Amino acid sequence: MLGYDADGFVRNGAPHRVVAGAVHYFRVHPDLWEDRLRRVRALGVNTVDTYVPWNFHELPGGRFDFTGWRDLARFVRLAGGLGMDVILRPGPYICAEWEFGGLPARLLAVDGLRLRCADPAYLAEVDGWFDALAPELLPLLASRGGPVVAVQVENEYGSYGDDTAYLRHLRDGLVRRGVDCLLFTTDGAHDTMQQGGAIPGHLATATFGSRAPERLAVLRRHQSQGPLTAMEFWIGWFDQWGLPHHVRDAKESAAALDELLATGASVSLYMAHGGTSFGLWAGANHSGAHPLDAGYEPTVTSYDYDAPIGEAGELTEKFHALREVIGRYLPQPKPSDCELPAAPPRVAPQRLEGADGQAALLENLDALSQPQQHAAPLPMERLGQDRGLIHYRTHVPGPRPELPLRIDGLADRAQVFADGRPLGVLDRNSPGATLPLATGAGGATLDILVEALGRVNYGPQMDDRKGITRGVSHGGQRLFGWEIHPLPLTDLSALRFTHSEAQARDGEPAFHRYTAELPSPADAFLALPGWGRGLLWLNGFLLGRYCAAGPQRTLYAPAPLWRAGGNDLVVLELERHGRALELRDRPDLGPTTAAPSSQY
Repeated sequence: MLGYDADGFVRNGAPHRVVAGAVHYFRVHPDLWEDRLRRVRALGVNTVDTYVPWNFHELPGGRFDFTGWRDLARFVRLAGGLGMDVILRPGPYICAEWEFGGLPARLLAVDGLRLRCADPAYLAEVDGWFDALAPELLPLLASRGGPVVAVQVENEYGSYGDDTAYLRHLRDGLVRRGVDCLLFTTDGAHDTMQQGGAIPGHLATATFGSRAPERLAVLRRHQSQGPLTAMEFWIGWFDQWGLPHHVRDAKESAAALDELLATGASVSLYMAHGGTSFGLWAGANHSGAHPLDAGYEPTVTSYDYDAPIGEAGELTEKFHALREVIGRYLPQPKPSDCELPAAPPRVAPQRLEGADGQAALLENLDALSQPQQHAAPLPMERLGQDRGLIHYRTHVPGPRPELPLRIDGLADRAQVFADGRPLGVLDRNSPGATLPLATGAGGATLDILVEALGRVNYGPQMDDRKGITRGVSHGGQRLFGWEIHPLPLTDLSALRFTHSEAQARDGEPAFHRYTAELPSPADAFLALPGWGRGLLWLNGFLLGRYCAAGPQRTLYAPAPLWRAGGNDLVVLELERHGRALELRDRPDLGPTTAAPSSQY
């Protein structure tokens, strides 16, 4: 059991220091959990720290799943079997650069519901999540012989609000359901954040990545005794589309960790291994004053985070630098636990020239979903859709001279077509932009394909509904009478592929199918040179999003997703069609930049 006294942590009656490494099971293929956990153990840590995302475990219809990739208990027990304690951070909000901070998108369809406060409607939803989680969590607690020694209440709440009644409800809900381990809060190392997020009588921890004595002094102002803990010690950073790949110098990271451990504090390295936000799980940040102002910043698919253990399990220079520092302060694990694992096998590079078939998206709408008729455009959430694309179609009367077409409440990027002809692109970061549209005597069919790029996962702009939230106007006149196709893209089996030498035209979204032959499964990194932006599936599994704007230039495709022999690759290109796919044996996360020290 883990507890604490006036001087620090106590584990099973003896003084203890927590040195943890963050690993997110939901960002690692489950067949690779043990491999990654062994690498984390070899780093020298004694604890594993992971979030538990509500929206990853809740399935459509309100069902909850804790099997397969969602088998939290298996991940936790694997960590325990390697001699590590486990810290769980079940939210209900987790941030983590994860879609909507771990909250289910359906909450945005509930009229009047207010997020992350003591609103009764929201609390009822949270209680449902805790009711589902508790039976999975309780057998894992240290009090019942499991490896879980601590559970976090909410996450960085002081960066969002100050509703103490809400925090007490969460704390009481965990206790009432039988969670009897150490409960703690985590907030930034700023006075206002600690004031808003702490719960009197419970351990408060802080998040930062440098200047440890200064940041710990802030924490001590709000917690006069007990252990000082950097619950997230940022040794890297995440990436956003259109910006360079963030890196943090290995020697500088090691020096910052050494400075922290020299104070006697405990720490969790964020991230020890970052992994991948497969599918459409990557979130976004927003720096604007209102949800649909400019300032929307979507996060890339890779969550490599410049961590000591790379996205595909690489042991980096930073791994060895941090391992040496940790070894000065903690007894090293037994040799069998700290042996450095061999590098995972990689594919032999190959280039796939020319697709086996194509399928135009606008010609396959009915194959992908059932259309719905509505008077006005509705956002995804009102139609029961979580992620993906959404298509809107209406008729614009005519004849009309060239008038501005405008979308109000766009999230996040719209490709617009008139009678099947690409008219242009609108983006939420240019909320006042318009496209010119003239119609003939018979009017024109207007198609709008909206790409959702991830809901905001941090800050005050989390009410981030996707699709079209307000309406569409032509020359100032609202357009009504819409046919809407939700396109979650969870099943592509009904697509009608055709074999043609003619290449799809740029600006017209289309699927392209390829076949890759492998002698045996191995890790690969898929590159799309010459392509614009879109999505890539491997054997029916959505690897994630790619974009020529970068920084990320390859998508990680772990060995368990491949099979010996033929493998199906499907590309949905939205903008600029390429011809070839490349299987590479190393990642390319793009041109780098050192994150400013103030970021840490």
